[in-house]
Amino acid sequence: MNAPNPPLRILIVDDEAPARRRLREVLTDCAAELPVEIVGEAGNGLDAIAQAQRQPVDAVLLDIRMPGMDGLECAAHLNRLHAPPAIIFSTAYDAYACQAFELNAVDYLLKPVRADRLVRALGRAHRLNAGALEQLRDAYPKARTHLSVSEKGRIVLIPVDEILYLKAELKYVTVRTAAREFLLEESLTRLESEFAQTFLRIHRNCLVARYRIREIGKLPGDDEGHFLRLHGLDERLSVSRRQYSVLRETLRMG
Repeated sequence: MNAPNPPLRILIVDDEAPARRRLREVLTDCAAELPVEIVGEAGNGLDAIAQAQRQPVDAVLLDIRMPGMDGLECAAHLNRLHAPPAIIFSTAYDAYACQAFELNAVDYLLKPVRADRLVRALGRAHRLNAGALEQLRDAYPKARTHLSVSEKGRIVLIPVDEILYLKAELKYVTVRTAAREFLLEESLTRLESEFAQTFLRIHRNCLVARYRIREIGKLPGDDEGHFLRLHGLDERLSVSRRQYSVLRETLRMG
């Protein structure tokens, strides 16, 4: 006789307590068809990531529209785990978003969630690939609240509002905060597009936090050379001739 399959370990993530309670009830109704174990609940993306790093999770029922870190951003960070969980998004009806899910073969649940639909979704739940997540972010164009890197098998979150500068070096981007540096495998151009309201380009390879600028000066003995300093950092950053006039005009208008 074959041993029964172990229950599917599920994490419920939704910022609304009634929605989490509804999912618990529906999962209980599904128990006869699909054994599950609810290993936790989270009311926001940060807590979801913390819980997923503390214990094994097979699948995450993840609300998309949450304050702060939304479900799509949370899913992208969860995908960095050594063993990423399957992701099933939940959403109120949104025709454009649902079309994006279907085009990218990503499963989703419409609220209020029905038991039969949930069983089908869990039965075929799979991990997301990075390409599908990028396509979904185009359907919900919202800048991330955090960047993330993997260090020693764990996810390290970097709050965007703590970043001083982003500098492209070879195939990596150095992310600098007041405390330390991180290496990020992302495109500087893509980061500039996503965070246009937060960072300014000062050189072809460097973006700086616009509200952290404390000084712009001229390099000694160089009529064309300029530098910039940021609050919280003594380092002097080079400003290209091309970007200098753009930078001055942007700061003047800001």
